[in-house]
Amino acid sequence: MSDETATIAKAQVLIEALPYFQRYAGRTFVVKYGGHAMGDPKAAREFANDIVLLKAVGINPVVVHGGGPQIGAMLKKLGVESTFVDGLRVTDKATAEVAEMVLSGAINKELVGWVNQAGGKALGISGKDGGLVTATKVQRTAKDPDSNIEQAVDLGFVGEPSAVDTRVIDTAVGAGMIPIVAPIGAGEDGHTYNINADTMAGAIAAALGAARLFLLTDVPGVLDKGGELLSDLTPADIARLREDGTIGGGMIPKLETCVHAVEAGCEAAVVLDGRVPHAMLLEFFTARGAGTLIRAG
Repeated sequence: MSDETATIAKAQVLIEALPYFQRYAGRTFVVKYGGHAMGDPKAAREFANDIVLLKAVGINPVVVHGGGPQIGAMLKKLGVESTFVDGLRVTDKATAEVAEMVLSGAINKELVGWVNQAGGKALGISGKDGGLVTATKVQRTAKDPDSNIEQAVDLGFVGEPSAVDTRVIDTAVGAGMIPIVAPIGAGEDGHTYNINADTMAGAIAAALGAARLFLLTDVPGVLDKGGELLSDLTPADIARLREDGTIGGGMIPKLETCVHAVEAGCEAAVVLDGRVPHAMLLEFFTARGAGTLIRAG
């Protein structure tokens, strides 16, 4: 390909993206960032560039990040053993303190640094700042293997959002900043709670009335039984696919988050592969798209 042909191709991509720039200028995208990309500096740099590009074209990105593997590594280093129930880490007071240190400290500020290096103005916060997210203790049950009776399971300081006050995000966005949010919240009981990052992102997207919630994962999206990508789904479709066993495992809570978000005020949610370079931009700014889009039926 000649230099001139390559330049024309780049211009064509911009022209293809123009209607999307115009349609979503001034709207909010909430992006859950985690998984594979968090451990790869090259991927992290590309992600930061994508976020700064969104801001540059008039869209307001809000990033909510995870950090489970990093928390696990720090707990191991400190000699603290972890147990899990339904994928949620049982979190005693010591574990909660480590989680907050890793999430609100090391990971959050590293991501802020990547975005700033890419030319943005990132502001690192947690759900505790400005009363962004009020958490309540997660309640779970499990069947006793001997009696088969459902019993309550105490997960410790694991929470879920019960209220979201977006004023701190609104203030940051109004000042031209990109909020980077750690999934930690304070309860009305005064305790600090570790919150699943997908759940946190969904609650914030709903409260902001976001145009998009992006869940970056380690899979291409939702697949049918033949392994083919399902590009568009409604909550009714998801219920049917869950009933017939097409979806299961870790995809179920992700899709539950998407359904809650789109039914509570977010325009659409997307599950897509964060390992693909610029996957978020491919999904949004091209006609081809990527991942699975979920809209209210």
